[in-house]
Amino acid sequence: MTNQHPITPPPELVQQWWDGTHGALYEFEAVTTQAARWGSDQELEACCEWFQEFYKTETWVDLDLRTFRAARRPKPPSLKDRLTVALQNEDIGTALRLVEQLDD
Repeated sequence: MTNQHPITPPPELVQQWWDGTHGALYEFEAVTTQAARWGSDQELEACCEWFQEFYKTETWVDLDLRTFRAARRPKPPSLKDRLTVALQNEDIGTALRLVEQLDD
């Protein structure tokens, strides 16, 4: 399991894009991640619209498209799941950072 969202530019690519004139790297990373997700969401919706138009007479299309969207846009792992993995891997540093995110 990964704690990285599936639609996130890899850090090496963000570093390659960043030239230092766009502010802090973490701010630039947030913008590039949002842009990547927006673009991929647009592509997903365009594909779903094409599929729905092509198979418009089929009764199974709506269910299959909901399943398809859910598969292509999975939810990131929960804090509990990430903490469990960190503890299983004996990654105490990550586990402590995750515990700090818990509500009191």
